Amino acid sequence: MVLDLMVIGTAITLGPLHNSAFILLLSSRRGVRQGLVFLLSWLANLIAVIAVVVLLTGGQPPTRHSAPSTIVIAAKLVIGLALVLYGAHRRHRPPRPHGPPRWAALIDNASPVAAAGVAWLVQPWALVAAGAATALEANLSTAGDWLALTGYCLLATLSLIVMEMYSVWAPAAAEARLNALRNWLDQHQEQLIVTLSLLAGLWLTAVSIYELVA
Repeated sequence: MVLDLMVIGTAITLGPLHNSAFILLLSSRRGVRQGLVFLLSWLANLIAVIAVVVLLTGGQPPTRHSAPSTIVIAAKLVIGLALVLYGAHRRHRPPRPHGPPRWAALIDNASPVAAAGVAWLVQPWALVAAGAATALEANLSTAGDWLALTGYCLLATLSLIVMEMYSVWAPAAAEARLNALRNWLDQHQEQLIVTLSLLAGLWLTAVSIYELVA
């Protein structure tokens, strides 16, 4: 479980869409404040998903090789295959010229509520679902699994935390470098989405098949 959460959390934090949106927010008026709202909303979403999982399981993982356990593994397998197919589809489709998303033009004047909403809008929901399915295996009677879930939420938020702190401590340098990073992310968005989808999908698929046959 721990290794799966690390892979999923890393794939989430490296996603180009939410990082580009976050940099746009940091460049807006009241950017640091708006960025903090986005960050907290993003983290709250991850925690809320994990909390729902904990309520469903009562903090106890399903018994190995039981029907609920098989359903959980099958769900991870479906998500993994879906990510692989999605990545392959985007890899082979013709390149399309694309500008910034529609909501990008509204970020300069975004309210805190809108900044929080954008964080939910750009969540990579397939990966979040994979994290939730993996969290079903957590045994919350052990401190190690609590740490694993906490580490997953923080890892999935790590890029936002680093950029927010950078903007607080070195605003002038951060603005120039983060804008350069956003330009790079915009230019390589398709490659990043394809790579992360394929890698995370292949990992989840391989692990799920192994767990089903072991």
